[in-house]
Amino acid sequence: MNNWKLEIDPYLNDISKPQRYLGGELNEIVKDWTAVRCRFLFAFPDVYEVGMSHLGLQILYEAVNKTPDLLMERTFAPWTDMEAVMRQHEIPLFGLESGREVQAYDCIGFTLQHEMSYTNILNMLDLGGVPLLAEERSNEDVLVIAGGPCASNAEPLAPFLDAILLGEGELLLPRLLQVIGAHKALRQGRMERSILLGELAALPGIYVPSFYQPIYDGSGDLTAILPLEMPGTTQKAPAMIKKARLRDLDEACFPAAPLVPYIEVVHDRMMLEILRGCTRGCRFCQAGMIYRPVRERSCETLLRQASELKKNTGHNEISLTSLSSSDHTCIKELVHTLMENFEGEQISVSLPSLRANHFSVELANEIQKVRKTGFTFAPEAGTQRLRDVINKGVTEEALLQTIESAVQAGWSQVKLYFMVGLPTETMDDVDGIAALCEKVVRRGTQIMKENRRYGSLKVTASVSNFVPKAHTPFQWGGQDTQEIFKAKHAYLRQRIRDRRISYHYHDPYTSMLEAVFARGDRRLANVLIKAFQNGCRFDSWTEQFKGTAWKEAFEASEMDMQALAAKNFELSAVLPWSHLDYGIDPDFLKREYALAMKETITPDCRYHGCSRCGVCGPESGLVLAGKAEDQ
Repeated sequence: MNNWKLEIDPYLNDISKPQRYLGGELNEIVKDWTAVRCRFLFAFPDVYEVGMSHLGLQILYEAVNKTPDLLMERTFAPWTDMEAVMRQHEIPLFGLESGREVQAYDCIGFTLQHEMSYTNILNMLDLGGVPLLAEERSNEDVLVIAGGPCASNAEPLAPFLDAILLGEGELLLPRLLQVIGAHKALRQGRMERSILLGELAALPGIYVPSFYQPIYDGSGDLTAILPLEMPGTTQKAPAMIKKARLRDLDEACFPAAPLVPYIEVVHDRMMLEILRGCTRGCRFCQAGMIYRPVRERSCETLLRQASELKKNTGHNEISLTSLSSSDHTCIKELVHTLMENFEGEQISVSLPSLRANHFSVELANEIQKVRKTGFTFAPEAGTQRLRDVINKGVTEEALLQTIESAVQAGWSQVKLYFMVGLPTETMDDVDGIAALCEKVVRRGTQIMKENRRYGSLKVTASVSNFVPKAHTPFQWGGQDTQEIFKAKHAYLRQRIRDRRISYHYHDPYTSMLEAVFARGDRRLANVLIKAFQNGCRFDSWTEQFKGTAWKEAFEASEMDMQALAAKNFELSAVLPWSHLDYGIDPDFLKREYALAMKETITPDCRYHGCSRCGVCGPESGLVLAGKAEDQ
């Protein structure tokens, strides 16, 4: 078996950042291939620096490799210079630990973090010598699976995937790999692909796309998703595939000795997941829906895990990660104790996701004892009316009080996140973004002067474009057109003239593609193939994005991307993801959509009673962290 890391050695001086392809990091796990039953290759469809910043990779690496008869290695999308070398010298994609090619593994799994990574997945399969379409693979080909947030509607990728994991990977992946290992053991190391897929489909949370047939009417609208009979049985596949969930985060797998890269990565720090899920109910937010319910790690567990991370890494910052770190019920106690434990070692603590109405001077002062880390807040909309539509649950005064607290604690720079194109938005709402930024600057600068500090508050306004997502109350509505997005951004660029405010915005073209694939169906697979053939790679990287190539791919497939992005679905429509059950009751999403149109908020169920979303309750066996009076 070739070690392809040795084969690339002569070319390392000709490529950028060769350390991306060498492995050998601190805490790397290299197993004996002859001592395991199943060999898995985790594939991150972006460069090493992005993938190694992903906490999910570290969790899965621990979850799989702690099992004696399972093996997990890693691979990442090679940058364009490395891909050219690989294709010129016929070097296949390989795993960093052993240097073995993709086809040497039993299974390769992609994490679906972002729609704009889809062409990288096709490119990585091609570099690995794997047929792109699942129906063209033989028993000798590696099994191709995927999971992650975009698995909530991976239908555009369905023809390329043998199986999709719905739910939390540390729970699902080891089970799936054990089944593959047992299947091969009964067949003297061989794999009967069709039979194996039936065995996988019997597992909770495993979706096998080839066992389902979408049905369209004469106008091209989806009318049904039919489960098919599974090979070797007389049974049909389940009509609904239910997401698998962990019940207790304290008992969940934790990477106490994570991989530590030798080169700088995007998030070069310790990552401590303090809670999972969110019940705030922002109506545009897919993560807030599909990761329900909220499950917290106890303060005792977190302090122990933080101590283990400090011992096993050389990082000088610990990040308390979650969808909303300040929502942890013991956040003040946790931060205070961490700062007390780490202050003498110059280890700082950062909270990357703070709620404006949960910030406090006390918490700010704790964090800045060692080193001031940046603060980011997300009002999302410029007016209270629109914040009520999206159920943001934060008022303008709460935001301004938060800014005041931050400035009093010593901060002089703040980043604010907004969106344009939200449902029911008017130009008054767009103008509200500029007006709110100006109020923040004035309030912050005033506080600095009162505290006899020089200068003024600097504000960065980062404005993205609304993308409707599956399993959210806004999944039925279309996206603004390119012309409307461009007009809104042009207005804000002209409107924001205060030099203390920096304005950044996301490209509307890529947001349109995100919307197409976020709510698309299997017919988009042909577009992806043509885009890949047209040279599309690293589509989320501005310098690599090829808008013309994408336009040609859609035209060649006779599909209108603008129309697909702007498409409105009837509330009664069969959606491409209607057979994927993430626990959210469709009637709850419809109620939330109706409340949005009435500009009515739904309070957080952790503090104001059950909102009947369908996730919690006796049938699920899940208990909501925090207040659960109406469960």
